[in-house]
Amino acid sequence: MTHAPLLQVTGLNKRFGGVLATDRVDLRVAAGEIHALIGPNGAGKTTLVSQIAGQLASDSGTVHFDGSDITRMVTHRRARRGLVRSFQVTRLFKSMSVLEHLALALQAAGGRTFSAWRPVRAATLLFGRAQGLLERLGLASKSGWGVEQLSHGEQRAREVGMALAGSPKLVLLDEPLAGMGLQESEAMGSLIDSLRGEVAVLLIEHDVEAVFRLADTVSVLVSGHVVASGKPDDVRRDPAVADAYLGSSQEAL
Repeated sequence: MTHAPLLQVTGLNKRFGGVLATDRVDLRVAAGEIHALIGPNGAGKTTLVSQIAGQLASDSGTVHFDGSDITRMVTHRRARRGLVRSFQVTRLFKSMSVLEHLALALQAAGGRTFSAWRPVRAATLLFGRAQGLLERLGLASKSGWGVEQLSHGEQRAREVGMALAGSPKLVLLDEPLAGMGLQESEAMGSLIDSLRGEVAVLLIEHDVEAVFRLADTVSVLVSGHVVASGKPDDVRRDPAVADAYLGSSQEAL
């Protein structure tokens, strides 16, 4: 028996003037899988993710998530259904600690108001959950730090943590490894890998080596159109990928 995908994108199009940014895109993401979306600069990856997240209206096509048509659903309602995008929560509150940021995200995910700070700071259970999430992120020792004291890699981990606070079914990660050194990149890779089977991940990433190490499925977007999608080893050998994305050189994969 074949299970329906968690996310199914069908015939998605978006045009900006004379530029067709996404061209009849079909994409399927299974529950619990790490699905990587790769392609050259200007391929339309960020446009596609913005369409999936609801930040950008599509000209045509459909987006189904968890059995429902969400094509015309606004972003915050998609998030409530369990589809979140990590960089949507990058805003920093400079007066708040790392722990307080995670507690705030958990509180918001619970649908509570966060206009009154004193009751929130007194909520032992809430802060206990936030501390547990920080441990998973490798940031437990820095819970009391101001967010601006975190390194770039730690900031990205915090962003992923704030997305996870809502117990999502699918997380859209837009280049989470960008700008990282080797150690931070390995730590982020381990964090993403730990999500497998628990939450689906649609990963946009230029680090091809990391993509093929982490992904269960790889889709390749070129000029707004998916030219290949499948298991990493199959995509490595696909002539369309070599010609369109890698300049006919399979060694890069």
